[in-house]
Amino acid sequence: MQEAKEKYQILTGGIEWHLVGHLQTNKVKYAIEIFDFIHSVDSIKLAKEIDRRSLQFGKITNVLVEVNVSGEETKYGVKPEEVETFLKEISEFSRIRVRGLMTIAPIVKYKEEARPYFKKLRELSEKISNKNIKNVKMDYLSM
Repeated sequence: MQEAKEKYQILTGGIEWHLVGHLQTNKVKYAIEIFDFIHSVDSIKLAKEIDRRSLQFGKITNVLVEVNVSGEETKYGVKPEEVETFLKEISEFSRIRVRGLMTIAPIVKYKEEARPYFKKLRELSEKISNKNIKNVKMDYLSM
């Protein structure tokens, strides 16, 4: 966060700042100040804090929901079978706009071994898109 803060103060004009990586709830106030897009919303608690801080800063924050498609216990993310319920709940927040999904595939020896995880995320995105949940768009997949 510190590195982003320093760069944010130096670089100006026409930059859309994206936060990729796990965000702790206690760092949200700093993230909202800098970032236009947060790629790693993985809990209701985090979404509530993003919504609250976005209201304080008078902005709407674009987010991607992190999905743990691999099921690895060492990874963050909402379980695929819980994504729809999760999205319906955070869609009620006035200062968050869900713009898509993100995942981190497991480390594999050959890139072809990662494709099923990316396919699963794409299929989940298409399913969610067809649900027409308010404040939820499936414009982006981050992998």
